[in-house]
Amino acid sequence: MKLVKDIEKELSKEKISEQEAEEAFIKILKWIGENPNREGLKSTPKRLVKAFKEYFKGYSEDPNIILQKTFGDVQGYDDMVIQKNISLQSHCEHHMAPIIGVAHVSYIPKQRVVGLSKLARVVEVFSKRLQTQERLTMQIATTLMQALDAKGVAVSIDATHQCMTMRGIKKEQATTITNYYLGKFKEDLSYQNRYLRFISK
Repeated sequence: MKLVKDIEKELSKEKISEQEAEEAFIKILKWIGENPNREGLKSTPKRLVKAFKEYFKGYSEDPNIILQKTFGDVQGYDDMVIQKNISLQSHCEHHMAPIIGVAHVSYIPKQRVVGLSKLARVVEVFSKRLQTQERLTMQIATTLMQALDAKGVAVSIDATHQCMTMRGIKKEQATTITNYYLGKFKEDLSYQNRYLRFISK
């Protein structure tokens, strides 16, 4: 009997062609009661494949490569670096419905800093995968902490989940906030408090 890990490994190696993906979307269109051959839908499966490549491009990107290039000429700067209001679009893994919101990211460098655009790119890589907001928050934080060898990292996400605004309980105004702290941000509440004041302005 095959172990679950072995089965997952085999599935990860299985390459699905674009044609197979298009055929799957054709079946779904038929399943919902549509005619995939009508004029407005003839190109929809192809468009969906193209869109899904964009939605889930994070699976083919490595955030550690993005964070490889750092800068040491910071003249001893050792306070927090904060980038807030990073727009975020993801999809929940339970219903594949959009997650729309903002991320706030902060880190305390030891000796080197990273280009500011790289922080937003790390958010982008992990958000372009099927996610839960809790895991997304943690993945961004732990990756930054390890790759930058930072003294501390804080990540906050405030997002709307369309799996609960468009379906299910249908609470359109509900948002979800998650926070994850590492290093000095976890050990010293004064860092947390300063960070939270900055991102709330």
